[in-house]
Amino acid sequence: MSKIGIVKEFWEFLRVRKKFWLMPIVFVLLLLGLLIVVTSNTALAPFIYALF
Repeated sequence: MSKIGIVKEFWEFLRVRKKFWLMPIVFVLLLLGLLIVVTSNTALAPFIYALF
């Protein structure tokens, strides 16, 4: 199954079950994960990890 299929299936789950309140939580978790991946090999990494 492709990653697009997983996103589509997740969207269908949210739409059918009326769980739209989960979207901000998922969005914030994705942003935090992206922040950690992007800054993992830079000099900023110790400062970013200190925030959490």
